[in-house]
Amino acid sequence: MSALNETHDPALRSWVASSNDAAGDFPIQNLPYGRFRRAGSSEPWRIGVAIGDQVLDLRAAQAQPGWPTPLQAPLAALAAGDLNRVMGSDKATRVALRGALSAALREGSAQAASLAACLLPQADIELAVPCHIGDYTDFYTGIHHATTVGKLFRPDNPLLPNYRWVPIGYHGRGSSIVVSGTPIRRPVGQLKGADDRPLLMPTRRLDHELELGFLIGPGNSLGEPIGIADAENHLFGVTLLNDWSARDIQAWEYQPLGPFLSKNFASSISPWVVTMEALAPFRSPFVRPEGDPAPLPYLDSAANRAAGALDIQLEVWLHTPAMRRAGQPAVRLSQGSVREAAYWTAAQLVAHHTINGCNLQAGDLLGSGTLSGPRPGEAGSLLELTLGGKQPVALPGGETREFLQDGDMITLRGWCERPGVRRIGFGICSGTVLPAAAAN
Repeated sequence: MSALNETHDPALRSWVASSNDAAGDFPIQNLPYGRFRRAGSSEPWRIGVAIGDQVLDLRAAQAQPGWPTPLQAPLAALAAGDLNRVMGSDKATRVALRGALSAALREGSAQAASLAACLLPQADIELAVPCHIGDYTDFYTGIHHATTVGKLFRPDNPLLPNYRWVPIGYHGRGSSIVVSGTPIRRPVGQLKGADDRPLLMPTRRLDHELELGFLIGPGNSLGEPIGIADAENHLFGVTLLNDWSARDIQAWEYQPLGPFLSKNFASSISPWVVTMEALAPFRSPFVRPEGDPAPLPYLDSAANRAAGALDIQLEVWLHTPAMRRAGQPAVRLSQGSVREAAYWTAAQLVAHHTINGCNLQAGDLLGSGTLSGPRPGEAGSLLELTLGGKQPVALPGGETREFLQDGDMITLRGWCERPGVRRIGFGICSGTVLPAAAAN
C-alpha cells in the first residue's frame, strides 16, 4: 500500500501557476498520466502529466537535463507513448518517477526554466485511452446498487446468498473501451416481445453506470495467484468509468450466462489516470456492516482492514439537447461516496481475480461496478433513480427521463478532499448518445 511522502505535502506549490488553485483537479499533489497529442494534428501519441490547466509533454521533457539517471528508461518509454511499460515496472520505480516529477514541477525547481517550454494548454490537446487495455473485467461491488436492483426483481430476497462472500464479476470487452468525449451510439439488440418472441430493435432503456476503473500495474504469471498482502503493488491507478448499459437487451439475454450485447457496445473512461500513490492520503478503513460475515482468509488482511477503502466523491450530471438549446447548465442526477458504496476493495478484486491462477497484465482494467450510496439521490444509474422506469426523474424546463434519449450527454466527475490534505480530482468522463445505426 502506498505510503505518504513529501509529494503529498499540502503546502507544496508549483511554478505552474494554475495548479495552485485550491479548487482545481490537478495540483502538484496529483500528477496523473494521460495519452495525448496536439488537437487536430497527426503527431505521434505520447504520455503527459496533467498539472493545473496544462500538460507536461514527457516527450519534450525527457530530452531536458536534470532527470535522475535511473529514470531515463521509464522516461523514454513515456516519451514514446508507452504507459504500459511504466505501469508494469516495480513499485519503487513508479514511486521514484513520481518523486522526480514532483521535484521538477515544484516552486524553486532548477528544472523550471527548461520544462516551461514543454507545457501545452489542455485546451489545445486531444486525449486518447491512456494505455493499451488488453482485458476488461467488470465487478459488482456496489452493495446498495445490487440491493436496489435486486428488489426490482426479487423483492423478498434482493441479494443472492453468494454476494457477501465472493466478488461477483464478468468479463467485458476491451476493444470497445473509449475515452471521454467519444459519442456513444445507441445499441441494437434483441428485446423481449409480448409473447416471448424477441424483436430486433434499438434499446429503449439505455442507461449509464457510475463506476471506477482500476488499472493493473505489474502482472502475474499464469497459475500464480496474487496474495491479498501483495495486491496493492499490482494496482497502478484509477479512472472514472461509465459502463453504459442497455437494460431491455440485458433483461432478455442475461440468463443463464450474464450480460453480452447489452454491455459490450461501449464503456467510457476518463483520460487521466490518478495513481495509487496520489491516492495515499485518501485511504479509509474497510469495515463490513454489523452482522455480515468476514471475508475468507485469501480476501482478508490487516492492511486491507486498516486502509483498503478509497475515500472518493462521485457525481453524475445530465445535459439534454433541450437544456443546451435553452442555454441551461447540466443538472446533477446523483452524488455519493465510494467509501460507502463499495462492498469490496480494489485489492480484494485483484486477489479474487487471480486466486484460480488467472494471469493479469499491465493495463488490464477492473471495473468496480455501479457505485450507489445508501440514500436517495446517491444512485449511480437511472435504473435505480427511476425504480426501473416507474418513477421518471423530473428535469428543469419540464422534461423527464426514465432512461437516456438521443442527444443526452452524461458526465461523471470525481474528486478526493479531506481537512489538512490537498484536494485532487479525476477530471471528467463524458459521452453523448447518438441515434442507433440503421440495421443491415
